[in-house]
Amino acid sequence: MGILPLESRLQILHCLRKLWQVSDESMKVFNDPIHGHIELHPLLLSFIDTPQFQRLRQIKQLGGVYLVFPGASHNRFEHSIGVGYLAGCLVQALNERQPELLITKQDVLCVQIAGLCHDLGHGPFSHMFDGMFIPKVRPGEKWKHEIASVQMFDHMVKVNGLEEVMVRHGLTLPDDLNFIKEQITGPLNNSSWPYKGRPMEKSFLYEIVANKRNGIDVDKWDYFARDCYHLGIQNNFDYRRFLKFARVCEVRGKKHICTRDKEVGNLYDLFYTRNCLHRRAYQHKVGNIIETMITEAFVKADPHIQIQGSSGRIFTISSAIDDMEAYTKLTDHIFEQILYSSAPELSEARAILHNIVCRRLYKCVGLAYLLSKTVCAIKESAECLFKIMLVIHMDYGMKEKNPINSVYFYCKKDPTIAIKIRKNQVSKLLPECFAEQLIRVYCKKMDDKSLEAAKKYFVQWCMDRNFTKPQARLLSPTKQARGDSGKEPKHHR
Repeated sequence: MGILPLESRLQILHCLRKLWQVSDESMKVFNDPIHGHIELHPLLLSFIDTPQFQRLRQIKQLGGVYLVFPGASHNRFEHSIGVGYLAGCLVQALNERQPELLITKQDVLCVQIAGLCHDLGHGPFSHMFDGMFIPKVRPGEKWKHEIASVQMFDHMVKVNGLEEVMVRHGLTLPDDLNFIKEQITGPLNNSSWPYKGRPMEKSFLYEIVANKRNGIDVDKWDYFARDCYHLGIQNNFDYRRFLKFARVCEVRGKKHICTRDKEVGNLYDLFYTRNCLHRRAYQHKVGNIIETMITEAFVKADPHIQIQGSSGRIFTISSAIDDMEAYTKLTDHIFEQILYSSAPELSEARAILHNIVCRRLYKCVGLAYLLSKTVCAIKESAECLFKIMLVIHMDYGMKEKNPINSVYFYCKKDPTIAIKIRKNQVSKLLPECFAEQLIRVYCKKMDDKSLEAAKKYFVQWCMDRNFTKPQARLLSPTKQARGDSGKEPKHHR
């Protein structure tokens, strides 16, 4: 245009950005307990107002954890709306701070749609379904909820005629459809640029909804805040502060989202908070066994549950993942369907769920931390003796790796240059190890004699394998203090 000064060019870009924000369409306002009053574009409402998205109202965000923490009654529906909103917040913050990134209205809408639809594929009781149930009934099946999310997204677009709506709002097909799905599943191969939806110049857009590089994404921002709120646990991470410092820097030809160097301590707190949530809630010993019992009930009920799918075909709980019309009908309600059924073939499954409702749960015998990586052999050995053993993986989100090593920072002096900050530059008090495994052993028998015998055997079993300090669950403080005689020790009188 013949305008040479950089400042003038940036001002023109800023004005153009303002132009595409102008819309004669009214925004929909949601009153969210976490983010307050949030506005969503009418195109997003076209996705929300479908049976496939509304299905998420019937799927608990934390699965069986709700049966331990009474406040954790929130669903995938409100979480997905929150992620869609935060995705828009981050991409628009980057656009306002760096207009030279040339973020378009279409980019913003696609990122928000990906945020909305990233959890469409969750089954009953969320992670219990793809982490426990499907591996039991379909061993060897490489199926995760992210795969189902993309399949459900395609189904949603097709049966609701959303392609026409997307085009009407300025999106380009099939590029924008590919872009949305790529944000949910991540890269499909290991080539230098594995994406089709956007060119390498906009690589940073793939780090907003599901950040495969370091795990810092708006999905975590929402579930940290939302889960802590409903669990009654303090959340130490403030995403609003991250928004203030987020910017894009180029590293080896690719653009990445970076944050200020002074925020490195806060990011360690972010991943520590994640670990605390797993320890205190997500991997709660009672929640774990409740989900194990629900899984057992679903496995027994699987051949006898009939769900009608496309073309009138009938599917079971486990085969419904092969047909999105049938999968749309599969939610947490399957628990009550089995519990209140009078069918004789569901009697075993019904009895297990009835025990859950009456809190007759399998008892935790004890736990131990694993030093060996031969988890499969240990698990098989333990399950032969104790029947139920769960291997719990605790980490900072990237298995044994330190996720902060994959984060880029910038300095106030030159915000265009991306740098890395090593752990020894931050504090000597940070963890040396970023992952560990522990086992929990449960006993199905609930009488005191069986539990005491299982506890003693578990301690010996752990000692024989050189596990570190096995923690056996005692029957009760009173029985522990009184000992075999039944008399209280003098210091308790």
